[in-house]
Amino acid sequence: MTAQPEPGADRSGDSYLPAHGNGGYRVRHYDLDLEYRPVANRLSGTARITAVATQPLSAFTLDFTDYKLSRVQVSGTNARYTHRGHKLRVKPARSIAEGAEFTVEVRYAGNPEPLSSPEWGDVGWDELTEGALVASQPIGAPTWFPCNDHPADKATYRLALKVPAPYTVVATGGLVDRRRSASTVRWVFERAEPTAPYLVSVQIGYYDDVDLGGARLFVPTRLRENALVDFGRQPDMRTALEGWFGPYPFGDYAVVVTDDELDDPIEAQGMAVFGAGHVDGRRTHERLVVHEFAHQWFGNSLTVADWRHIWLNEGFATYAEWLWSESSGGESADTLARRWRGAPAQQGSGPRIADPGISEMFSERVYKGGALTLHALRGELGDDTFFALLRDWTSTHRHSTVTTAEFTALAARHAGRSLDRFFTAWLDSDVLPR
Repeated sequence: MTAQPEPGADRSGDSYLPAHGNGGYRVRHYDLDLEYRPVANRLSGTARITAVATQPLSAFTLDFTDYKLSRVQVSGTNARYTHRGHKLRVKPARSIAEGAEFTVEVRYAGNPEPLSSPEWGDVGWDELTEGALVASQPIGAPTWFPCNDHPADKATYRLALKVPAPYTVVATGGLVDRRRSASTVRWVFERAEPTAPYLVSVQIGYYDDVDLGGARLFVPTRLRENALVDFGRQPDMRTALEGWFGPYPFGDYAVVVTDDELDDPIEAQGMAVFGAGHVDGRRTHERLVVHEFAHQWFGNSLTVADWRHIWLNEGFATYAEWLWSESSGGESADTLARRWRGAPAQQGSGPRIADPGISEMFSERVYKGGALTLHALRGELGDDTFFALLRDWTSTHRHSTVTTAEFTALAARHAGRSLDRFFTAWLDSDVLPR
């Protein structure tokens, strides 16, 4: 089968990751009906995608890794396709007019495995000792479903996943149905808020389900006692974060602790995932708990329109750590800012915060330097104006995509004056101000 996409249709135009994501259409909804067998590490099922053409399409492309495909249909009719190099190229029986809505149905099966990258290691669907997890930032979503893998193409989701009965499934969205049949259970989740593909997640394991008050904790029994201490201040965090950033943007929040070790926690829409090593009953990693929670505002509700704007996710979540420390009896944000300004990673020439380059997307200069930028802005504006700006930022762009230019423009409006020199010095220079 041979299908040739429109020129440029298999590239997103992203500054850093143009080969991930595709042109010519926008996705409205994903309906995933899947089954996973952990012992065999076997994933199978059907993805139904509803999209709208943004140009006339004689062919189009989806991001998808190496599965065996048994059927591809467009609007109910079999389509020709090729599947190579993590791209599924589809040629429908009839061309699609600009502005027309169409559906794509892909039936597939295979053994999911993460994508390996030199910059970020393994990302995507990952088999655990007992179960599986999904850690997709930034390019892992195609390891388990066909998609338009770009953060700016946010859509709604329905996910049905059948697993053996002993396992618990936690996934992006609210649980709307759970039915047992013989030795399996089918879990169904729905997410009505627009969601980027990399923020859609599935966690499968043996978990206790604990109500934390405004959040749910899914944790192995052996870690439950310590986890109740480590995540016990979740309700207080929510109150604090809502005071700084405005109302929590989703209807649910889940904290998952896997029975395996993870180097870093995982961010997902309405969810954060931690490894067993993040649990010790002493709140040693509480800064990470608040960091991942803050991502629900910065990264999830407000999602970067292009990966070069990643500081809008990570700088803001890091500054939430400092604000929480200050408000919960720890070191002040000013003390932490001064310490990190003196850290080696913030000295001398380095990546520009507003455009760090693909190899430095998740560098300390972006995280801590982004937080330093916000602390300096707080000093420039004063507390009342600064926090009013943040609440306006999250309200104005709720469930949409954002850019650095939009933030700096809004900050100038709140300041009542130009902040060009300030932001040029902090965001666009390879040397940070004193």
